[in-house]
Amino acid sequence: MEAESTGSVLPTCCVLPTQRKLFLSGISILSVMERWRGRVALVTGASVGIGAAVAVELVRLGMKVVGCARDVGKIQKLAAECQSAGHPGVLVPFKCDLSKEEEILSMFAAIKEQHKGVDVCINNAGLAHLEALLNGKTSAWKNMWDVNVLALCICAREAYQSMKERNVDDGHIININSVCGHQVLPNADTHFYTATKYAVTALTEGLRQELRAENTHIRATSISPGFVETEFASRLYRDNYDKAAALYTIYKPLEAKDIVSAITYVLSAPPHVQIGEILLEGL
Repeated sequence: MEAESTGSVLPTCCVLPTQRKLFLSGISILSVMERWRGRVALVTGASVGIGAAVAVELVRLGMKVVGCARDVGKIQKLAAECQSAGHPGVLVPFKCDLSKEEEILSMFAAIKEQHKGVDVCINNAGLAHLEALLNGKTSAWKNMWDVNVLALCICAREAYQSMKERNVDDGHIININSVCGHQVLPNADTHFYTATKYAVTALTEGLRQELRAENTHIRATSISPGFVETEFASRLYRDNYDKAAALYTIYKPLEAKDIVSAITYVLSAPPHVQIGEILLEGL
């Protein structure tokens, strides 16, 4: 029987730098990640923040990473930096607007043609708009739903189909969620965004159940960080710098490398261990 952890897990590795060797029970992360070396990972929203940090770390660990975003120029720069650093993996930039299904499907077709398929899918892309429930714009709600929920579902579906076609039974789908997927904060600006993250919580659990029903060892994990020091706050409050800055005094922010550590922790777990959820916040 498959060992499971579907509750909240706070791995001790989250406090360690991800660009150094991470030790789990005395074993180097480079060792336990060896089985992923040379295999293909898709990271959405890979141009900045968490996505960029994840992409670079997986390349450092020897994976072939397809990093997608609308701003592919930033990923091209990261790819050049990875090559200059002599990382054993490779970062492949791909321009994709995740709000458009046809672009997602074209991306998966290109991955199939050029790299055979996806072994790890990290649904990191997400966005928020300041639109309350009582007077928000429908277009902004739709944009959040399209990217945070539908794109995640489409990528997960296509990744699973890619694995199934190639008889890959140890793949992994990781959804970058949020503490907002577990609690509703008293902030009208983020209530619709919170709804999209509650959806991610439900969808990840539903995905895990469907995978088990298919008798596959492909795993699904939700990683729910609290406030992270990235461009998210400045983009959200682009017209109100003081409000963006205030978030850093209200919440102790995590760093992108903390989420990277959680991801490598999940990927390095033995193939028979299912980690359903990791919830992590700054202290």
